[in-house]
Amino acid sequence: MDCWTSSLPLDDEFEKLVIRMNPPRVTVDNTSSRTTTLIKVDSANKRGSLLEVVQVLTDMNLIVRRAYISSDGGWFMDVFHVTDQNGKKCLQEDVADRIQQSLGPRVRSFRSVRRSVGVQSVAEHTTIELTGRDRQGLLSEVFAILADLKCNVVAAEVWTHNSRMASVVYITDDVTGLPIDNPDRLAKIKHLLLYVLKGDVDKKNANTAVSFASTHKERRLHQLMYADRDYDIYDGDSCATSDRNKLHVTVDDCIDKGYTVVNLKCPDRPKLLFDTVCTLTDMQYVVYHGTVIAEGPEAYQEYYIRHVDGYPISSEAERQRVIHCLEAAVRRRTSEGIKLELSGDDRVGLLSDVTRIFRENGLSVCRAEVTTRGSQAMNVFYVTDVSGNPVKSETIDAVRKEIGLTILRVKEDTACSKSLSEESGKFSLCHLFRSRSEKLLYNLGLMKSYS
Repeated sequence: MDCWTSSLPLDDEFEKLVIRMNPPRVTVDNTSSRTTTLIKVDSANKRGSLLEVVQVLTDMNLIVRRAYISSDGGWFMDVFHVTDQNGKKCLQEDVADRIQQSLGPRVRSFRSVRRSVGVQSVAEHTTIELTGRDRQGLLSEVFAILADLKCNVVAAEVWTHNSRMASVVYITDDVTGLPIDNPDRLAKIKHLLLYVLKGDVDKKNANTAVSFASTHKERRLHQLMYADRDYDIYDGDSCATSDRNKLHVTVDDCIDKGYTVVNLKCPDRPKLLFDTVCTLTDMQYVVYHGTVIAEGPEAYQEYYIRHVDGYPISSEAERQRVIHCLEAAVRRRTSEGIKLELSGDDRVGLLSDVTRIFRENGLSVCRAEVTTRGSQAMNVFYVTDVSGNPVKSETIDAVRKEIGLTILRVKEDTACSKSLSEESGKFSLCHLFRSRSEKLLYNLGLMKSYS
């Protein structure tokens, strides 16, 4: 059996030497196909090469329509058919350079990180990672604490799945705009956030961490969810039966070649390829061959894999674990509820105020993407009611009027959006009544009085 391993320091140095002797070659072809751009990658193979390439394509907002993957032996050869988000050919000039840089010697560029954060490199922020049991108002309480502790949230992403929540939040000091590195202050932030995450029902599994290292936030969210075992905390009511039936994952043996064959079929969506490749990589599997087809409403993915020790899956328990983890990876990012986009002038406490309004109107945030570019906040929230059902149009009307009709827009759910007024309104939060968040801050000693 052709077993491939690369875990020892000596192997790592040899890998670097091979890459220097055989630098990656990337070609971008806009002539061979009438509808897509062909990106061809040839490189000396290293563990994680496929994820590196897919991560670059994802960060550049390119959609993979087809892919052919081959990395048996010591060479990595892939062909990707991609378009931009509008279905047009890719015209970005730095695609090849970024892929080559990602596949070179292990020197990481901050360019992809800057894009995911939305402002600057992560080295200029303090990174907070949160995991815990999801509940209504949790996000509001987290942002309320950060605002009261004079932390400015410059970027964040929040995922919920199977009653669990994971979030990566980038903060700076709201006065200096610099990372927060005071040990006592960081300890207080961690302590208070952990208090909120634990609540009354998650005393053991809640967790918070602070770091200054660079991180790709979407990959880190998958890792956090995986470590939190969201894949085996299945809530039968978390998605409709019809939605569950649309996702089909099988794991079979290819005995004559010594592979395990993974097949996945589900409705297509952006970043689906990244989510599945990321999961297989972090589960310590190597993709030797693969085919991806996503040219219509459904996506088909087939992978021939082995564990990093060179052996295929050998037990039914491991087979089921791969199925459940891939299903979870697909569902974590699946959009539920109504998509609300908030854009306007950024300020400290904006997220705390907005998520508080959501909670006071009975909305639950199931996913959020927070981005700051210059002085502008561009945030996306996916919301449902507290039971996970679609939100009534009158509730959205009330929330938008309270926040500002021109600031908070409905981007999906046409049935709801037809009833929403497009009148202009000013963004004013001064009339908000005292809420649960303020009671929480008082109980934590962050407010001197509550009346």
